[in-house]
Amino acid sequence: MKKTPSRAKADKKSPAKAAKRPTAPAARKTTVASPKDPPPAAEPPILTPAAASEIVPGATLAIEPAGDILAFTELGLMPELLEAVKDAGYSVPTPIQQRAIPLALNGRDLIGLAQTGTGKTAGFTLPIIQRLLEGEHGKNPAAAHRVRALILTPTRELCIQVEESFRKYGKHTGLRVVPVFGGVAVEPQTKQLRKGVDVVVATPGRLLDHMERQNVVFDDLEVLVLDEADRMLDMGFAPQLNRIVAEVPRFRQTLLFSATMPPEVESLARKYLRKPIVVQVGRRSSAASTVTHAVYPVPRDRKTELLAELLKEKGMDSVLIFSRTKHGADKVVRHLEAKGISATAMHADKSQVERMRALEDFKQGKVRVLVATDIAQRGLDVSGISHVINYDVPQQAEDYVHRIGRTGRAAATGDAFTFMAPDEIAMVRAIERVIGEPIPRISVPGYDFGSKEGEGMMTEVRATPVTMNRGRRR
Repeated sequence: MKKTPSRAKADKKSPAKAAKRPTAPAARKTTVASPKDPPPAAEPPILTPAAASEIVPGATLAIEPAGDILAFTELGLMPELLEAVKDAGYSVPTPIQQRAIPLALNGRDLIGLAQTGTGKTAGFTLPIIQRLLEGEHGKNPAAAHRVRALILTPTRELCIQVEESFRKYGKHTGLRVVPVFGGVAVEPQTKQLRKGVDVVVATPGRLLDHMERQNVVFDDLEVLVLDEADRMLDMGFAPQLNRIVAEVPRFRQTLLFSATMPPEVESLARKYLRKPIVVQVGRRSSAASTVTHAVYPVPRDRKTELLAELLKEKGMDSVLIFSRTKHGADKVVRHLEAKGISATAMHADKSQVERMRALEDFKQGKVRVLVATDIAQRGLDVSGISHVINYDVPQQAEDYVHRIGRTGRAAATGDAFTFMAPDEIAMVRAIERVIGEPIPRISVPGYDFGSKEGEGMMTEVRATPVTMNRGRRR
């Protein structure tokens, strides 16, 4: 359910609201005029399955602003899937789902470009499930269970998320889905693969291990999905992708989804896709429009103190914090626990079991704060994250988009705060250039570093972020 933003009353003890008081010397405001907004784009026509078949391959469908919203019942999905979507609590597709599902159902190769958290996963799981049910599995389920769909993901967490999506929407179908990723024993995965499966969701490294052991073959593969393709290339998976794609049938449907479109991804698309249709939601590298941003200037050695103060505020119900290093994440957790704030860490030094336990505790609300390294900036699908806090400014501006995409998911609202030390000012400005807008600064008396660099930042936008009414999220 989409929430309506509302401003909370000022709290004298709240550092996030302290900047609003005109009497505080550090809270003075100087607002810089925003760049002139470009003229609105023409609304695209409604895209039904019939209309999808008439689109010229290679066309680009830009979706901002969105056209008339279709219901899931108008996308050409079969009753079993509509029932599963209803059970999941959804009735209206997101813009990327509205455009991608009819095209995928029509068998087109597709490039889906959208911000993190816009529903890309359901945009390919639903049409894939329908394709499998309309094929041999639907006619003779007992003779099926050959791998007909392969989804490649960059991380274990995203692999698990995609597998859960297939189970959620395919629960009325009897399809077999197996997640394949490293960090856990090979034998249980081997047993499942050799029993026969319809869909494999995998990270490239562990999948190659199974392919070398001949635990899985792709002779009958019909659909290949490259999810978070830009992240896979960032992580150096290009050689593994080439080896895997060389073993799958040449004539197939290929779907590529990505939050950004650097030249490397464009090259990958030209290599693997045939006359794809590009579906783009918003500008490339733009941040989620449902997220309220703010930057807090603060000395590096006082970040943990400011964090503890902010977490005392009302509305900080489910908070994801990003740390640049594993050691830094553990240090933040120790500091918060010493202050009586329930927190847990999630990073590469943790075993897969520990990481899954930490994520599950966070999902269930057993801990209020999850401190993670960039391992969680994609593939972490937790409904109801109220705030994302960048304890360290991300070194790559594009990573900011992925980090804050953990809140404001599926048209819900959220807040994203970034702690900026004096030596991180240039990185924040680089982020602003990438997302195409200034980020409001919040000057908290007693915490703003107040150096010459800080005074320079005072000339930029200062504002207090909107405090959202929290509740059930989509």
